[in-house]
Amino acid sequence: MSEGEKAPIGVIGVGWVGLVTAACFAELGHEVFARDVVPEKVEALSRGEVTIHEPGLAELVVSNADRLHFTTDMEEVLDSAEILFVCVDTPPTHSGDADLSRVRAVVSELTDAGSHLLVMKSTVPAGTGETIMGELPGVGYVSCPEFLKEGTAVQDFMHPDRVVIGVPEGREEGGRRVAELYEPLGGDLVMTDVTSAEMVKLASNAYLATRISFINEIANVCEEVGADVTEVARGMGLDERIGPHFLRPGIGFGGSCFPKDVSALKLLAGNSGYHFQLLNAVIEVNELQKRRVVNKLIKHLGPLSGRRIALLGLAFKPDTDDMREASSLVLAARLASEGAEVVAFDPVAMEGAEEMLPGVEMADSALAALEGADAAVLVTEWPEFRDIEWQAAGAAMNRKLLIDGRNFLDPAGMAEAGFTWEGVGRAEVGPS
Repeated sequence: MSEGEKAPIGVIGVGWVGLVTAACFAELGHEVFARDVVPEKVEALSRGEVTIHEPGLAELVVSNADRLHFTTDMEEVLDSAEILFVCVDTPPTHSGDADLSRVRAVVSELTDAGSHLLVMKSTVPAGTGETIMGELPGVGYVSCPEFLKEGTAVQDFMHPDRVVIGVPEGREEGGRRVAELYEPLGGDLVMTDVTSAEMVKLASNAYLATRISFINEIANVCEEVGADVTEVARGMGLDERIGPHFLRPGIGFGGSCFPKDVSALKLLAGNSGYHFQLLNAVIEVNELQKRRVVNKLIKHLGPLSGRRIALLGLAFKPDTDDMREASSLVLAARLASEGAEVVAFDPVAMEGAEEMLPGVEMADSALAALEGADAAVLVTEWPEFRDIEWQAAGAAMNRKLLIDGRNFLDPAGMAEAGFTWEGVGRAEVGPS
């Protein structure tokens, strides 16, 4: 490779993390050879068709089509690139442990890979890298966990706050090669051992999940004593030791990372002989928080049998179509068990949600979902829900009741539109 030429990169697994990684490295000028085992996905991406909803990602794939090569052939990737980013999924098993079957499948294909450098992006339990290195003595190994947030993944990749690189003792050259790839992006570089790098990812997500469960507990206490959790969180966040991030109460966290990584860390600790008691509470609080909405509806409506409840938003957060561990799944199931009729609308997650929510009516718009409803629940804080003509929506509803599961809408504005508004950790507001 001549001086100044960008190293070609292999990406194994072209799901959300893999596709963002491939597209962003292509944007930086690298030839990228991305492999996936699903032929239909590879064919679609080769045509520039991106089915993942992630702002800016489809544009990157199209604009870098000449540098992005999608394939099902591992040999093509091995022949074309020495640096291989492993981005396969590690979902939880029934026991809560991380399912490493996809990682194991990749490792089995690399036993004769020679001088390649394997860079582990997939979230794996601490100690996984040590095991893999023992099985692939001829292959270099680096742990480089991802810290991308759904909805801002491209921005997060191109402007990281830190890049964590774990390297085995005596094999630092591989770490330096990976650090050079990320050097143009800035961010603090954390160079450490492999197991510590693996722990950074799990510990980071577990801590953020803990903050969410903590502020949700504070919100619940605020409801009992008459305090306003938004003021409490603002006062807390001004303390530089605490900061304002992840102090927004709601109806629980979801998605592909927090629930999985919290569970994986709890199980990792337990399998290692340590009882991580705090994480048990984090998980329990999160599950109970999703169910508190039903009690609020019963408080206002009485028995829910035969009541029509509109869910606004289904994805676990805005700017994504991801339904994994979404609060809407638990909420819809609980409402159905109470005999309620459930109708829902989400700007982008409807297609994926339909299979996961049997019996839930999917509306064509937010206004259509609200028509004839006895109450609405704001589940996902999509910006367009602020633009709903709430007076017109209220006129079409059987009862002007909104449970704001994200404290997203202005209570005074909702009261002016004739609604009874109840949020999380804040005082109920009635029609003005």
